[in-house]
Amino acid sequence: MISLNFSAVELLSGYDLRNISIGAIASHSALDVFDGAKDEGFATVAICEKGRELPYVRFKAVVDKVVLLNRFVDVVRNEIIAELRKLNTIIIPNRSFAVYVGYDNIENVLKIPIFGNRYLLKWEERVGKYSYYKLLDAAGIRRPKVFEGLDDIDRPVMVKLPEAVRRFERGFFIAVDRDDAYRKARELINKGIINEKSLDNASIEELIIGAHFNVNYFRSIVLNDVELLSIDRRIQSNLDGLIRIPAKDQISMEIPIRYIEVGHEPATIRESLLNKLFMVGDAFVNAVDALVPPGIIGPFTLQLMVTPDLDIVVYDVAFRIGGGTNAYMGIGSQYSKLYFGRPISMGRRIAMEIKWSIDKGILEKVIT
Repeated sequence: MISLNFSAVELLSGYDLRNISIGAIASHSALDVFDGAKDEGFATVAICEKGRELPYVRFKAVVDKVVLLNRFVDVVRNEIIAELRKLNTIIIPNRSFAVYVGYDNIENVLKIPIFGNRYLLKWEERVGKYSYYKLLDAAGIRRPKVFEGLDDIDRPVMVKLPEAVRRFERGFFIAVDRDDAYRKARELINKGIINEKSLDNASIEELIIGAHFNVNYFRSIVLNDVELLSIDRRIQSNLDGLIRIPAKDQISMEIPIRYIEVGHEPATIRESLLNKLFMVGDAFVNAVDALVPPGIIGPFTLQLMVTPDLDIVVYDVAFRIGGGTNAYMGIGSQYSKLYFGRPISMGRRIAMEIKWSIDKGILEKVIT
């Protein structure tokens, strides 16, 4: 159990619920958030970092207010919090919010209503006390086997670890066995891509071979439902470029493969698998509700593999809007039409939930 550091009543004190603004750290999936908010009639606030603000200044139709900071983490300064509160801002968390503002600041300093469960964001890590592995296990969902260290490897693995310079980027490499893992780790260290500290914080997972999907769900408090809104796939650099090169040329080049996420593309899954996806989503929500109250609120993503025997293996989790939802910004996602009679984006679905919560007088149930 956890203790909630901000009460909903405290967070919403002084807010004019007739003039709510939707805000986000201006990165990752913020444009989807702003576009959906405008569709539902909300004002929008882009919290920008100097040098990275151009898209949010240029796309004038979806951004009403730009709050320009030297660094994203400056959002926790008292004067910035006061400015956001004056605008009646509700923040929609994304990955950049968690990475740049930091879990401690989000939980203990940022006195701004956040859509969703702010105390779940730290559970996106693979190592340490707060690990989504524990939540997947509690839900009875299959995940890759995890190895404590390189010495323990007894099968092909995917090694996931922070990069040496850009610590927020997760480095990856595949190894066929223990010796291969040591050899590749040393190569990456010598090239400066990772360092010894990175290895100390590595997550070593059994390599699952299958088709990968990012499944984007929405847990609605208003409708008491777990919705499956969209599916996408990652575009990664330099992996995407290397797989377009003939195998003999790949081998001769000896270029280290990188798995840096640079984009997403829409995807669908065979209809007979949708039943499993609903079952997995429901089980995960029930487990998280029990372990990390108030549980899942709003968007979450399960990144998974479908194996040749059509089993589902979840290898990553996001407790907020995923980057892949941008693939449906403005046009709406494929499965959302089956709920609402028209395709909507994840950004718009978030805004709809906030609007309905205000109308029903239950906004305190969807923010923390």
